[in-house]
Amino acid sequence: MSDVKIAVTGATGRLGSRVARRLAEAGLPQRLLVRDPSRAPELPGAETARAEYADRDAVRAALGGIETVLMVSAAETEQRVAEHRAFVDAAVAAGVRRVVYTSFYGAAPDAAFTLARDHWATEQHLRQSPLAWTFLRDNLYLDVLPQFVGHDGVLRGPAAEGRVAGIALDDVADVAVAVLRDPGPHDGQIYELTGPQSLTLGQVAEIITFVTGRPVNYHAETEPEAYASRASYDAPDWQVEAWVSTYRAIARGELARVTDTVERLTGVAPLTLDDLLRLG
Repeated sequence: MSDVKIAVTGATGRLGSRVARRLAEAGLPQRLLVRDPSRAPELPGAETARAEYADRDAVRAALGGIETVLMVSAAETEQRVAEHRAFVDAAVAAGVRRVVYTSFYGAAPDAAFTLARDHWATEQHLRQSPLAWTFLRDNLYLDVLPQFVGHDGVLRGPAAEGRVAGIALDDVADVAVAVLRDPGPHDGQIYELTGPQSLTLGQVAEIITFVTGRPVNYHAETEPEAYASRASYDAPDWQVEAWVSTYRAIARGELARVTDTVERLTGVAPLTLDDLLRLG
């Protein structure tokens, strides 16, 4: 493989593709790690390697010669922590120097949001490895908040009057690129990434209504109501628990604090929900 020093995983996904495009626009060569090379974006200065997180041999081969990896967290499954550990171990075996990992805001072993506990477990594995690391702890993505609205125009969940300081995917990508362009000074840093506002879900509904013209209301479910209203999806128990615990984390105030990290690292103020909706 060529003398490329940066690798980006998840390059066909919402975040990885944004980072890859920005690196290409900046003229930085990169290697894109993807499960399906036919879906990889065609970008100047980018080469492609096939690798799935759980396939240690493929990951080790794909990361040959790489110094810094943007490790976008894998798809949500019961095996995600095991897949992350396999990827990290393969990166070590390949001689990678550092990993920039997309974690979750407030990751902790006792976080209300169950998947934040998975991120904490991944962080711990990275801490215990010989790799240098940077953790990008993203708050909930503003981009997905409108997708929480049901077909009936109701945003429902047991979030009470808790607040969420959601962040746009584009702002996370900008931070990731700022780190990847000069990663050394960011080794050992934990960056809590949020947007500029801390909103209740009632306010989220009001903003969606005002900007899009689509009437949206917020219904603060009880937790029993939340489990019942999601039963029709026929999802596995761990996934339903993850969905409900997202709102539980909001209700407990675990996603409420606004940080200045995005502007501090990129020099640009992060997008509001209003901004994002108007951009389309």
